[in-house]
Amino acid sequence: FFVSSSVKTNMAKSWGGWAAMLGSNYEAIALFRISLGVMLLIELCSRFQYLHPFYSDSGTLPLKLLLPNSDSLYKAVCMHCYSGSMIYLQLLLSVQVVLAVMLIVGYKTKLASIASWILFLSLTLRNTWLNFILDRYFHYLLFYSMFLPLDGAHAIDAKKYKYDHRETFISPGTIAFKILITWLYWDAGYGKYSDPLQGWTLNAKPLPALDTYVRHTVVARIMYGLLGPAGLRLMTPTVVYAEMFCAPVALLGSLVGNKRVVYATIIGMCFIHIGIAFTMRNTVLLSSVACVAWCIFLPSGVGMDVGFSSESKHNKRVKLQQHDASTWVKRHGISALIIAAFGCGSVWFEMFSEQCNQSHKHIWSTLLHNRWNVFVGAEEYVTWEIAPGQLADGSVVDVWAKSDEVNWNMPGAGAPCTSTARAGRWRSYPYLAELKGEDGEVLWSYLCRQWDEENRVHEAGNEGQKLLKFNFFMLQADVKPNMGFSATRKRLIHAHDCLSNAN
Repeated sequence: FFVSSSVKTNMAKSWGGWAAMLGSNYEAIALFRISLGVMLLIELCSRFQYLHPFYSDSGTLPLKLLLPNSDSLYKAVCMHCYSGSMIYLQLLLSVQVVLAVMLIVGYKTKLASIASWILFLSLTLRNTWLNFILDRYFHYLLFYSMFLPLDGAHAIDAKKYKYDHRETFISPGTIAFKILITWLYWDAGYGKYSDPLQGWTLNAKPLPALDTYVRHTVVARIMYGLLGPAGLRLMTPTVVYAEMFCAPVALLGSLVGNKRVVYATIIGMCFIHIGIAFTMRNTVLLSSVACVAWCIFLPSGVGMDVGFSSESKHNKRVKLQQHDASTWVKRHGISALIIAAFGCGSVWFEMFSEQCNQSHKHIWSTLLHNRWNVFVGAEEYVTWEIAPGQLADGSVVDVWAKSDEVNWNMPGAGAPCTSTARAGRWRSYPYLAELKGEDGEVLWSYLCRQWDEENRVHEAGNEGQKLLKFNFFMLQADVKPNMGFSATRKRLIHAHDCLSNAN
C-alpha cells in the first residue's frame, strides 16, 4: 500500500491501484517543482514595480498605519514589516527570487520550499489589500511542496537518489495535495452550480455566464463570433461539471491504472485555464499556476510518455525498498501531524472563526482561508476607472491612466474589457475608497505624489505640471446580449485636494 511494486518494463501495466491514486512519482513532482518555480519567479520579479506604492513607508500603507492594528504574532511572522525602506524590501524580494531559482534547478529544495513559503506569506501579510486568488494558489502550492521530495528527479541534487524516478510512492504530502486539488475544483464548481441567479445553467436569464465573460479580449471576440450566443449557452454548464468532477475522474483513472483517462482530464482542465487566459484580461499567470497544480496527477512514466527520458536510463536504477506501516509512520509522522493541523485550522477558520475580515490584525485569514468559489455568477456589468485631475497650468489630465487626455469611453484594444488603466496589483486600489481618516488620506495622496515625481514638478520649468486636485470615478456599463453594452454611467468614488495640509 505504501509504495508501488518493483519497476516493470511496461509501466502502463504496473501503474495503478491505491498507490497511484493517493501518491505520485518523482518525475511528476519534478515537473511540478520546475513549473512552480518558473511561475513564482515571474510573480516575484513583477513585484519589484509594486514595492514603492504598496509596501514601502513612502507608499499607500506605511508601517505606522499597519502595525498599530496588528497583533504580536502578525508582527513576528511578517518579516516584510520589519522595515519600510526600499533597500530592505528590495533585498528581501531578491532573496525570494534566488529561492525561486533554487527550486527551478533543484538545489537545496527543502530549504528553498520552506523559505519560499514563509517569505511569500510574509509578503502577503505586508499588504493584504493585494491578496488575490493567485496569492492563495502560491500559498497552498508552496506549503504542500514542503512535504514532497522535490529533488527526486531533474534536479542538481537528484544524484543522491539511486532508484527509479518512475516509482510511485505515497506520503502525507501527496495525499494532502490531491485532496486540496479535489476540494479546490469542487468548491469552484459547486459555487457556480448553487448560484441563486442560475448564471451557469442552460436557462440562465438574461445571459449565461460565459456570454458575459467571453468578450474581454480580441481572442474572446473571435470565440464569440465562432460559437455565437447559442454555443456559449450550451457550453456554460459544462464548465460547472468539469470543475466539480475533474479531480474525482483523475483519481479514479489513477486507481484503475488508465493513463488515457488521467491525461485526458489533465489536458482538459489545462485547456479550460488556457482558454481563460486568452479570453479574460489579467488572468495569464493565474491560469498558468492552476495548470501547474495538475502536475502532481501525472502518471508514472510521464517522462517516457512525453520523450523526456528513456527506458535504458531508468533500467540502471534500483527499485525502492518497501516499508511496512510502522516504518512509514516513523518516516512521515511529523509531516502528517503538521498537515493535519493545517487542514483542521482551515476548517476552524471557515466554520467557527470570526476573524475573516481582520486580515490586517491577525494572520489567520491569510494563513487558513481555503475557499475557491470565484466567478460564481454571470457578469452583470463591466467597470473601469478614470481620474480627471487639474494641473497648475490649468490643463486637465487623467491621473489614473497617466494620460494628457481624459477619455470617458469604455477602454480596450479592439475589445471591451473590465480591466483598469492600471493592471496587476493596482486593481485593488479602487475598492479601498471606504478607507477613512489618515488611512484614506495616505492612500489617495499617493497619486498626487506619484504624478509630481514622475513629471518632475520640482525641477525648473515643470512647475505647471504640478497636480492640484483630482476626482476618481468608477464607470460602469451593463452587459447586454450580442456583445452589447448599455450606456455608461459614472460614480464619484473620491475627490481629493493635493494641496491640503496632509499632503
